[in-house]
Parts: sequence; structure tokens; C-alpha cells
Amino acid sequence: MSVSPTGVATTGPAGHDEQHHGGMIKLALGAIGVVFGDIGTSPLYAFRETFASPHHPLPVDTAHIMGVISLIFWSMMIVVSVKYVAIIMRADNNGEGGSLALLALVSGQTKTKRWTRGIILLGVFATALFYGDSMITPAVTVLSAVEGLAVAAPAFGGFVIPIAVAILIALFSIQRSGTEKVGLFFGPVMLLYFGVIAVLGVISFVQTPAILWSLSPHYAVQFFLIDPLRGFLALGSVVLAVTGAEALYADMGHFGRRPIGLSWLFFVLPALMLNYMGQGALLFREGEAALESPFYMLAPDSLQLPLVMLATAAAVIASQAVITGAFSVTQQAIQLGFMPRLRIEHTSATTAGQIYIPLINWMLMVMVILLVLFFRTSSNLTSAYGIAVTGAMFIDTCLLGVALTRLWKWPLYAAMPLLALFFLVDGAYFFANLTKVPAGGWFPLLVGFIIFTFLTTWSTGRKLMIERLREGTMPVKVFIESAANAASRVSGTAVFMTSTSEGVPHALLHNLKHNKVLHERVILLTVKIAGRPYWPDHDRAALEELGHGFYRLVLRFGFMEEANVPAGLKRVEIEGGAFKMMDTSFFLSRQTLLPSSRPGMMLWREKLFSWMLRNAESAMEFFRLPTNRVVELGSQVEI
Repeated sequence: MSVSPTGVATTGPAGHDEQHHGGMIKLALGAIGVVFGDIGTSPLYAFRETFASPHHPLPVDTAHIMGVISLIFWSMMIVVSVKYVAIIMRADNNGEGGSLALLALVSGQTKTKRWTRGIILLGVFATALFYGDSMITPAVTVLSAVEGLAVAAPAFGGFVIPIAVAILIALFSIQRSGTEKVGLFFGPVMLLYFGVIAVLGVISFVQTPAILWSLSPHYAVQFFLIDPLRGFLALGSVVLAVTGAEALYADMGHFGRRPIGLSWLFFVLPALMLNYMGQGALLFREGEAALESPFYMLAPDSLQLPLVMLATAAAVIASQAVITGAFSVTQQAIQLGFMPRLRIEHTSATTAGQIYIPLINWMLMVMVILLVLFFRTSSNLTSAYGIAVTGAMFIDTCLLGVALTRLWKWPLYAAMPLLALFFLVDGAYFFANLTKVPAGGWFPLLVGFIIFTFLTTWSTGRKLMIERLREGTMPVKVFIESAANAASRVSGTAVFMTSTSEGVPHALLHNLKHNKVLHERVILLTVKIAGRPYWPDHDRAALEELGHGFYRLVLRFGFMEEANVPAGLKRVEIEGGAFKMMDTSFFLSRQTLLPSSRPGMMLWREKLFSWMLRNAESAMEFFRLPTNRVVELGSQVEI
């Protein structure tokens, strides 16, 4: 899963599909530069690994070459063209795509809580798998590109790993400054890259034109009939050709469905298939000698080094999109309540989607470099690559089933055959990759389960904590009647932030208990994150007057937006005039958790949640509150 690092999108939901012809072309070119980086670099290793993988070596003969090319082509047609471009991309959440956006869209469409919980857990696990993917993608793409040095200049073969590590360190180091300027070069570089690999493919297959017959599906069927076991195992490598397909859906909000579809069908898909057929034709002529690197051997010796440089640039672009995608997914997870607050820096004054999360960036960098040093070759890494991708694709199909039957009300006789096809293809890919668990597939599964544990622990612990806080709350009306006349009133406005729109915030009770005063205007503020990416400004604030200078205020934000409370308050008019930050004090409650034997979570998960809460970014920074106007009051809570 990835998002646009080029700054194409602004703060509102995408409405690109109805742009004029020139705008459509511009968006389509922008999509080529960002969306297709991952799938575009698959020719570096996918075809080679299908034949050369020690897990399932294939004979280099006519039946297997034609069968593999046919499998790659029909995988792209079924998984990418039909499943993602034609169907899933219609399930947009106010223009936004991606697993969490789809989860937010379909989770409210189920009839029972049991099914809703199951769907939410599936979506969360897909998100957890994405983090494993975001670690492996930079490692395998950069390493496979730099490995071309061993082909173009064998004397530099020993420097592949140091060069790859240096590129990765540089890539993660530039994230803080933002990628808007770098992103301007992404489109032209990827256009050149796709053009070059298409031309190299054409030059090769015109020498062996019979390779064109491999597009017939009967070669894929024949491949399984003559070699069923190897055919099944080979699916674990064939799927590498469609890694990055989920990026088309994730980036829909930045470019629109039609520009991405046009780019894929009329430029990217033909370029990729021309290159794969060129590699197949090369194997026809050269045999096993070409398996060292069929991608680089398509080029003449004099052009192999420039091709290495171009492929490395494309690999960096593919990695950049995945890294930025990790930032975006993290922001969505925080806003939807699956992750504690983290420091989020905005790297663009005009584009909301350009963000930088230091903790995620440096954790990814450490894990990516460790992967390169541990696995050492792209061939070893590809064993770990497929499981995260196929797992996420399988879960997307499950969510698609809900979208077809609940959102779009398709009749079962129309939905079931299509879903059966997708489940058959995705299931075959996923189970074929499960056979690679001992060879490295354990890594994304381990990462996925660890992150899944963190996400579900935070979500469950947060709900438990809110329930415990509600247990001791006093009704607001009772509090106002008893405290309004008993306490001294001071000038100014006090904003008490509370996670629930019921009862009296603990910070207000503590302030009255210790300071024995109330401000002339008291605002009980709740920030709610909606299950849609953006919330309209005109409907952001809902104000209710409670009497005696007390108000209940709810500010709503979409899960793709920054929860900027001062900016939201600027649009609110209450008795006494608009909010003035220098006359407003913000009171926050900081909870200290005491793990207990009360039912809810196991003790070790309570301790984990407590640790996550202690290390979360403060509400002051997360909600962009002015530092000199904030008062924090502590309380203890048993969960």
C-alpha cells in the first residue's frame, strides 16, 4: 500500500475523474511517476525468480517459459485490471482508497456486531501486513537494482550491499525535508524507465516472435497440467509480477480512478508485458545462461551500466512511495483509534498529504538495513516478499465481498462467480507463498502479528479506559447546577478536552477541587474522527449551550486530516465573542494506568497498553494547542 509523495492532492477529496482532457493527461502522467513504481520494478526480479528460485527451480524449456509468461499476463489482467482497476477502485470513501479507507466504508454495513468485529480485525491485519511490506519493498527493489552492477561491471560485485545500504540511508534521511521537489522528477524518470524497458523487450521478442503466443491462457493451463506441483509452487514467484497492485487503490484519492486506469491500460501494462516477453524470448535463445539476470541481459553490454542507474532510480522512487505510504497509513490508524498519538510533521504548507513521522521513518530504516544485511541478496528477500502482499490482497477480496453485497446490493448470482474467481486466484497465490515461510516468509508474518497485537491492544485498551472513566463521571446538568453558584468565576475561557461527549471531564473536577474557581466561559470539547477522509468546514463544529456559561462543543475531522483544534475553534461563535487564544486556557487530563485483574484484557496486554500510553505524543502537540495556554491535570485509572 502507498500514497502520493508528489503533492498532487490537496486537502479535499479527489474529484479528478471529471477533469478536462489536459488535466486528465497530467494526472495520468503523475500516476505513472508514483503509483506504478512498485509494480514497475517487478521485472527486475519476478521473471528470474520464477525459474531460478531454489524453492522451485523450473526447467528452461518452451512449455515452462510460455506458461510463466501466460501466468504473469493473466495475473495482471485478473488481479490488477479487473479486480483493482475495474471493481475495487469503485469503492471509494469520499474519493479515498486503501485498506483502512475501505474498512471504514464497509464496517458499518454489516448487520451483526460479530461480523463487524471480524471485518475490522481483517482490515487491521491487512494494515499490519502493510508495515511488513513497507520494510521489504525498499530492501528488495534497491538491492535487485544495484545487483545489476555484478552484471554490468563484475569488478564492483563485492560492493553491492554497501552501495545498497548507502542508498537506503540517504533515502530515509531526506524524508524530513519532504519530497515535493524530488517528486517533480518522479514522473519523467518513470516515463523514461517504462519506455526503455518496453523498447528492450521489443528488441528481444522480435528476434523470437513466437513468444507472442504466450498470451494465450491455454499455456498457463498446460503449465499446471504437465507439472502441477512445480506450477503451484511457482505461483509464489509469479505473484511478484503484481506486487504493488494495491497501490493503485491506495493512491486513488491523489489521482482519481480514471487517470490511474488509463495509465495502467495504455502505458504501464503494455510496457511491462513487452519486457516480460522480451525476457522470455531471451531465455529461448540463451537458455540457463540468461538466468543470472534476464532483465539486464536484454541490454547491450555498453548500455547495461546506464540501465543499472535508471533501474536504481526507479527502485528509489518505488521505495519512496511505500515509505510515504507508511506515514499515511500511520496517520489514518492514529485518527481511527488503532494507534497512539505520534509526532506528525507537515512538510508542505499547501498539501495536507505530505507528512513525516520521525519514529516510523527511523524504525523503517533500521529494519530495512537489517533485512539487507541478513538476507544479502534480492533472491533471498523475494521469499519474504510475497506473503505480505498476497495476504493483503486476499483481505481486500474479503472486504470487496462486503462492498458488493452490502454497499452495491449486487445479487448473489452476479457477485458469487466474480468473488469465487478472485478468491481462487488470491488464495492460490497466498497458499503458494506460505510454503516459503521457512525460507524467509516468516518475517512479514512475524512483523504482521506483532503490529496487529499493538494495534488491537491500543484499540481495546482505549475503549476500556474510556469505559472506566465514564463509571465515575457526574452528569453535566447536576454538576452545573451545584457548581455554577458555589464556585468563584474568573474572566476568560476554559476549554476542557474530553474523549467522550457525556459526563464531566476529570480535568474539570480536579481543577475545581484544587483551584476552586470556574472561568466565565467553560467549553467541554470533544474531538471526533469520522469514518470518512475529510469533513466539510461548514459542518465541523457542533455547539450546545448548557447554561450558566457552560457549552458542549464537538469538533469533527476526517481520518486524513490534521486534528488542529485552534484552527477549528476560529470558526466557532459563542456568547461573548469569538475565541481569543490569549484569553483561552486548555485543560487536559493525563491518565496514569494501573493494571489490575479486572476483566477486559490480559495483564500483559494491560501493561503493554500502559507503556504505549506513556510514550504517546501529548495531546497538546497532537491537537496543535498553544504551549503557553495548556494545563495538564493527572488522574489514575484501573483497567
